[in-house]
Amino acid sequence: MNAIAGIESRSSVLNAQVLQVRDLRVELPGQIDVLSDVTFSLEAGEILGLVGESGSGKTTLATALLAHARRGARIVGGQVEVSGQSMLTLQGEALRRARGSLIGYVAQDPATALNPALRIGSLLRETLGAHQIQLDRAAQEQRIVETLRDVGLPDDAQFLRRFPHQLSGGQQQRVMLALAFVLRPALIVLDEPTTALDVTTQAHILATLRRLCKSLGVAAVYVSHDLAVIKDLVDRVMVMYAGRIVEVAQRPALFHQPAHPYTRGLLAAIPDVAQRRDLQAIPGHAPAPGQRPSGCAFAPRCARRVAACAVVEPGLRDLSSQQRVACLDPHLQALPVVGPIPVLAAIEAPARAPLLEIKDLNVAYDRQVLFDVSLKVAAGECLALVGESGSGKTSLARAVAGLGENAEGELFYAGESLSLSARQRDAVQRHQIQYIFQNPYRALNLRQSVYQTLSAPLEHFFGIKGAAARERVEAVLKRVSLPASVADLYPHSLSGGERQRVAIARALVCEPKLLICDEITSALDVSVQASILALLQQLQREGLTLLFVTHDLGVVRAIADRVLVLKLGRVVEQGEVDQVLDHPQAAYTRTLLENSPTLR
Repeated sequence: MNAIAGIESRSSVLNAQVLQVRDLRVELPGQIDVLSDVTFSLEAGEILGLVGESGSGKTTLATALLAHARRGARIVGGQVEVSGQSMLTLQGEALRRARGSLIGYVAQDPATALNPALRIGSLLRETLGAHQIQLDRAAQEQRIVETLRDVGLPDDAQFLRRFPHQLSGGQQQRVMLALAFVLRPALIVLDEPTTALDVTTQAHILATLRRLCKSLGVAAVYVSHDLAVIKDLVDRVMVMYAGRIVEVAQRPALFHQPAHPYTRGLLAAIPDVAQRRDLQAIPGHAPAPGQRPSGCAFAPRCARRVAACAVVEPGLRDLSSQQRVACLDPHLQALPVVGPIPVLAAIEAPARAPLLEIKDLNVAYDRQVLFDVSLKVAAGECLALVGESGSGKTSLARAVAGLGENAEGELFYAGESLSLSARQRDAVQRHQIQYIFQNPYRALNLRQSVYQTLSAPLEHFFGIKGAAARERVEAVLKRVSLPASVADLYPHSLSGGERQRVAIARALVCEPKLLICDEITSALDVSVQASILALLQQLQREGLTLLFVTHDLGVVRAIADRVLVLKLGRVVEQGEVDQVLDHPQAAYTRTLLENSPTLR
């Protein structure tokens, strides 16, 4: 029986409605709700986008569909039915089999989700063996071949013998899709599976997912913090805030006329590759579990709030057959057409001495990754480095920071020769050139408080200790919009956006002249990203120079003065950002632009 016939056979017995969730509630100890009053349904082949900021309950809901709650939390009420099977009543072996054969799951980070000790073929065979024991060996091999072809991966023996670390990020994510679809589930849950991927790989993954869901009749829940990413993927969008559904609508209705102020706030914070926009971060922070205010949870951050919003908690109500919203005063008009903001005069780099100059930089590991790269960055300028994964962006950034290996070429900083090794640079060069890593949780010392992290460079570079150090730390925290009380917290107590602000503060406390930002917004909520981009723009106006590595061309449009495009370690195009993005000359740049998500 082929896959489509199997779906048709299953659909002939069951209703087209694959998923039914009723009054789902998840609590922490003390009856503190993380998720409450969640009710929705999903049909075969339908893709639902689940969006919201960190802490909105997206991942809690996604994992609750698999009858799972994180440590300390419990599913205390409601129903989750997948193809007529109640997930919350299953236990033991029955639940284990349902997780996979009935409902699949694709994690955000395939590098940590895939078993590094098993070859790709073994991963697929083990998955089939655990869930599809009625298939003989020949049928299993045929199913594996069909699934690899479905997700756009090679199906030859050589590929099946590879280990996960031998694959690119895009290939690893396709393997994750294969592991889910090889069991032909009725429902698949995807938790931000393209967050760290470049735009080309992301576009291919999303196109593959949509094709498989439609052709195989598999319903999907796609978790994301970025509405632009899911705009062309999903059929319906469900927006969550503080553990509640605040809006649910068919895709055209939501993007044309979003009704909830929170939905509009998310859209206003998204940078768009199509035009330079004035990004607007949503003020304030989402309430933590147990700190939800009375009435509407979004009211403290809402410009449309009225007195009743502090008293009445609005429930979902119909605006039309395609849209429901939980708001006392929803928007009833379409989004206004906003034109691009005026572009400030670009910095004339040749007219002034460059702060940073690179000549003929080559970098090699087991193979060469950069070839004769040369560039100049003027003081106060933001130069964006873009390209697909493997293009050499991070290798170039690390070489500038003196963290690279096997690098050859010439670097000049403020007109003086700059060593390729940070250890051989003088103290002035080391504190004036700072690097912000992509993952702040890994970059920050988990055993040190924020104060210890920020005060260490003050003592190392400037000899500042005691009360003077405390004053400097509080000042730099204020600069990145964090309260002074954060100084006494540890990284695990902070949100992702707060950790990234601490990482920026760690660089700023060194009084840098050149700040190297390596994909620092890729995993952040769009509202947090907007506020961090605003902070960097303010610092740039104060004279800071930025070398900004990213795969998001919308972010490039929002923040950069110039852009340099890398492909397989070579510069294929560079110039003023609007000129390059509006009139790309290289075919590779055009491909990146075509694959970039846009709200237009």
